[in-house]
Amino acid sequence: MADIMAKPEPAPSTHVAGSAFATTLWSVVWHAQQNNSPSCDEALNRLCRAYWAPLYAFIRREGYGREEAQDLTQEFLTRFVQKQWLSRLQDQRFKFRTFLLTFLKTFLSDQRDRANAQKRGGGATLIPIDAYDAEEREGFCPVDGLTADQIYDRRWARAVMDEAVRRLSEEYAARGKTALYEQLKDLQPGEHGPQSYAEVGATLGLTEQAIKNAVHSLRRRYGELLRDEIGQTVENAADAEAEVQHLLQIFAR
Repeated sequence: MADIMAKPEPAPSTHVAGSAFATTLWSVVWHAQQNNSPSCDEALNRLCRAYWAPLYAFIRREGYGREEAQDLTQEFLTRFVQKQWLSRLQDQRFKFRTFLLTFLKTFLSDQRDRANAQKRGGGATLIPIDAYDAEEREGFCPVDGLTADQIYDRRWARAVMDEAVRRLSEEYAARGKTALYEQLKDLQPGEHGPQSYAEVGATLGLTEQAIKNAVHSLRRRYGELLRDEIGQTVENAADAEAEVQHLLQIFAR
């Protein structure tokens, strides 16, 4: 599914209108400096959960062992969720991806200077430990030939794509079209896959043209969800489109 989903169809220009960015997760977090409302906490927790994999991958590439990287990721996100660093945020124009990585590098530098640091995490559990197990099994870190920054970007891109796919799957399930989704999700453009559009149509009792239309709709909706996910972490439409292009370039390397 990753191949077909990695290259979403261009979204209409109206989809990323500036007004759509008034209540993004990033803007909510930015205002959390002065507002401790539940919505701020929820937005911050959601962003941190989405970014644990890129952060963990970066730390592993920096040479830390598996368990130590787990501890460091846990403490970093715990501190971030507790807003210990939000007071340093002066400008919302930063991409959340860049902002978080900058703070992670500072955090790791501080940790290296503390030979006798206390046990990390403070007993809080922000990320389930089995998530780290899945990360290791999927082989996302370390990756030979890539720098820590490149691995961070790659895992960020994968996390954004996975969340868009999750939302897409839920939408089809809510409409009672799980069977259609399961058949369409791995179809490649131009029918370059194990099954042709005609064969999939025969399985579902639909015409070949109906399957082509359904694939087009699925890819268009995926593109919209992907841009929406990215839009939650930037300030404006121009930054969102730049992030989409950055994501596509990551998987074109």
